[in-house]
Amino acid sequence: MSDSPAPFASLLAARDLAVVWHPCTQMHDHETLPMLAIERAEGAWLYATDGRRYLDAVSSWWTNVFGHRHPRIVAGLKDQLDRLDHIMLAGMTHEPAVALAEKLVRRAPTGLTRVFYADNGSSAIEVALKMSFHYWRNQGRPERNRFIALRGGYHGETLGALSVTDVPLYRVTYAPLLFEPILAPSPDAYLRATGSTPQQHAASCLADMRRLLEESAARVCAVVLEPLVQCAGGMRMHHPDYISGLRRLCDKFEVHLIADEIAVGFGRTGTLFACEQAAVSPDFLCLSKGLTGGTLPLSAVLTTEAVHAAFYAEYSTGRAFLHSHSYTGNALACRAALETLAIFDSEPVLERNRVLADRLCARLRALERHPHVADIRQTGMIAAIELVRDRESRDPFPADERRGLRVYLHGLSRGVILRPLGNVVYFMPPYCVTAEEIDLMVDVAIEGIERAVA
Repeated sequence: MSDSPAPFASLLAARDLAVVWHPCTQMHDHETLPMLAIERAEGAWLYATDGRRYLDAVSSWWTNVFGHRHPRIVAGLKDQLDRLDHIMLAGMTHEPAVALAEKLVRRAPTGLTRVFYADNGSSAIEVALKMSFHYWRNQGRPERNRFIALRGGYHGETLGALSVTDVPLYRVTYAPLLFEPILAPSPDAYLRATGSTPQQHAASCLADMRRLLEESAARVCAVVLEPLVQCAGGMRMHHPDYISGLRRLCDKFEVHLIADEIAVGFGRTGTLFACEQAAVSPDFLCLSKGLTGGTLPLSAVLTTEAVHAAFYAEYSTGRAFLHSHSYTGNALACRAALETLAIFDSEPVLERNRVLADRLCARLRALERHPHVADIRQTGMIAAIELVRDRESRDPFPADERRGLRVYLHGLSRGVILRPLGNVVYFMPPYCVTAEEIDLMVDVAIEGIERAVA
């Protein structure tokens, strides 16, 4: 079978290429690379206009946690559309926004009592960065205007979010527009010294963080990280001890902790929120993607009563948080999020996920001794395979060889959506995936890897 399905199999794909500019895409590639024209979706599957179907092994950029068109979310949206579609959230309110905030506060780590809505993950990071900075300004500490981020971390592509991102692919071009973060060594367990455990590597990186804070805490607003998994940075995973130790350091040096759970929240790591595995409450919790079950754009930033109090004053004092989005707290999106949380409440989602994660882990053992696989890592319903030129030396494949692209093309030829991050092949399937579908996506990935490294 060819590694590439027939490109532009539908009129829709051809029309698309004439007018649509796609994200994270070199449009020239689509002169030869298949553009999938999807007409409907159901559960874990996407259905194309040419009659083919594709297993969505990446949950459409990690959003559709319960798969596509979940009946409960669809029914809630239809009901909400008959009541209220959208109003501005300045000077007005509505039941879905209030009910969702109440429910998020009840489910979130202790101490997070206030909810600020935005539209997407990058915007949530922007909100948290600005809110932390503004908090210190309102406290009479304007010299606190720096942020600490992890090397290799990713937090989005708007200018503020990109400023605390350390992935050259996204950052280099726009560097003149960005502020410079203070970068801390990554607790990524793949980087640990020979003979060291992930826990020991986390402890070493915490010692580095302590030194950074000793030198610069007086100028720092907050530390930002993705708990447990640095997703777009290559699915890099770290021990929970790093998060709990970082919380203690932030407390000691009076620095905010921003937890970016945009990708890792809502059950993806095995608990509803990744922070729970370290028994940590951040000062800011950023949520999006799975928040609405992947149906509509919405994000939320949860923060503490102390942060909220720093902005509470007569409007004329200028202490108000002046940040807004036209679609803040959209009623339809909030309703979708309420139905998403209701599914977690009414079904044993996390228990089912543990069984599925065990199945995924067992199937990936087939690659443990592969000469071109340096690492297989997994946290809950996230798993990743590190492709390298040589297993023993971990010598990477050159980026321009695009080995991951070959895996992607093979996946398309076999009806599975695998979208590697460079030479990291990963799985982040929806929670409705079956054991048989896990077998399919792993089998196809293994086939694709064999072809890619041949």
